[in-house]
Amino acid sequence: QVQLVESGGGLVQAGGSLRLSCAASGSIFSRYAMGWFRQAPGKEREFVAAISRTGGSTYYADSMKGRGTISRDNAKNTVYLQMKSLKSEDTAVYYCAAVAQQIGAPRSSYLYDYWGQGTQVTVSS
Repeated sequence: QVQLVESGGGLVQAGGSLRLSCAASGSIFSRYAMGWFRQAPGKEREFVAAISRTGGSTYYADSMKGRGTISRDNAKNTVYLQMKSLKSEDTAVYYCAAVAQQIGAPRSSYLYDYWGQGTQVTVSS
């Protein structure tokens, strides 16, 4: 079992940057691949980025390539999502998720077992 708490969301100007954090507790963090997903009003939850348990492999949605960086600090039990050049279409609730996977990290939300409560990101244009 792992509990996840996102933070770092807020209001940011278009073109700006934001770093989201997801703090994990209740289990051994380094055993989990981690993912970030987002959901805008009226839309399905979509994949944003994911990272393997060691941090050696990262995966990004096309919309995030060149703009987003996922990273993790296993000593701090935390995964991060750094976003830059933010656009209004990045506005959404961002969720982190965890799955016990040894190699790589999945892109599908259905494969994740644990979820945080989400943090709101609003990009003004």
